[in-house]
Amino acid sequence: MVAHWRWDGEDLLLDLQGKPGARRDGFGRVMAGRLQVQIAAAPEDGKATARLLVFLAEQFGVPRAAVELRYGLASPKKGVCIRAPRRLPAEAGITPRSS
Repeated sequence: MVAHWRWDGEDLLLDLQGKPGARRDGFGRVMAGRLQVQIAAAPEDGKATARLLVFLAEQFGVPRAAVELRYGLASPKKGVCIRAPRRLPAEAGITPRSS
């Protein structure tokens, strides 16, 4: 099974599958090495991607500026870097980094 996350020092790199137009924001299951994330925003004019980044910042306890989209601006397949996350939501299925 391919992990949907990896640590790069203090930073967390995620492979995501965005699911815009959901009733509410939330984490889904892992499929094909990507964590599904439901977003309650329309997939138009970058609204869903913008909401995804805010949602991730909230969930990982970091300011929005600490969440960087690495790829996938106009695609549901996205790569995201979260700089020094302060918490790891259990629903995301991520193991804390080893010291």
